[in-house]
Amino acid sequence: MRATWLAPVAVVVVIAAFIGYLSMAVVTQTQQAIVLQFGALVRVVKDPGLMFIMPFTQTVRYFDKRILSLEMSDPVGVTTLDKKRIDVDSFARYRIADPVRYYQSATTDEAAQQRLATLMNSSLRRVLGRQDFSVLLSADREKLMREIRDGMQEGANDFGVEIVDVRIRRADLPTENQTAVFKRMQAERQQEAEGYRAQGDEDALKITADADKQATVIKADATRKSDILRGEGEAERNRILSEAFSKDPQFFEFYRSLKAYEASMTGQNTTVVMSPDNPFFKYFQRGQSGGHQ
Repeated sequence: MRATWLAPVAVVVVIAAFIGYLSMAVVTQTQQAIVLQFGALVRVVKDPGLMFIMPFTQTVRYFDKRILSLEMSDPVGVTTLDKKRIDVDSFARYRIADPVRYYQSATTDEAAQQRLATLMNSSLRRVLGRQDFSVLLSADREKLMREIRDGMQEGANDFGVEIVDVRIRRADLPTENQTAVFKRMQAERQQEAEGYRAQGDEDALKITADADKQATVIKADATRKSDILRGEGEAERNRILSEAFSKDPQFFEFYRSLKAYEASMTGQNTTVVMSPDNPFFKYFQRGQSGGHQ
């Protein structure tokens, strides 16, 4: 008889355990959840832990609380303000801020990523299309990425997503344009170098002319001073000689004759032909009056 009532009890216990199992749900640290009853929102659960639901009538949808990544499958083609066509490789980081709106608008993660990719594509084209290509290589690159993020956020608010960050990995010219752009840049650098070279030559000529002018002025001033000093020296010499010769006129005449002999008898084979009684040789005549011995 005991066996007859044990079987129904066991069945009831199993059914109760099964219903109890279906009545429990666990939200982990990395999750947030919404409870739906026949598709209608019942409540939002953002804190981790165990929660109870009505079995068979209520269901739980889980969403990630962590920061998620959006990778663009292909580079985005953008035409910059200076008419350069570039391929931009970028990615974004986002998180689900409002799980209810996210569920109602996007329904699935795949649909949400497709919408985010469309928003990123549009924001990239709009922001980079207003800039020159050189800005992407400058310190303003960070500012551009913030503008792209803010542009995405305007659309992402509609389905409960917060855009955390946007990054540009690379911004390259298409292969067919790289050679032409390289040649143009090379020509521009060559023209710039020629301009610097011409300016350098002009500056060199100015410096050389100025240096020559200064050298001429310095040389003329030195010559003038040397002429003044030479004149002063010769005047002093003549004064001294005049004083010396005035004390002994005969010695002065003798000195002048010696200087004349020295000037006329230069060289190794000098010959002077004159009559013996010429006054020029009077100091060579020994024993005559007026001559020095």
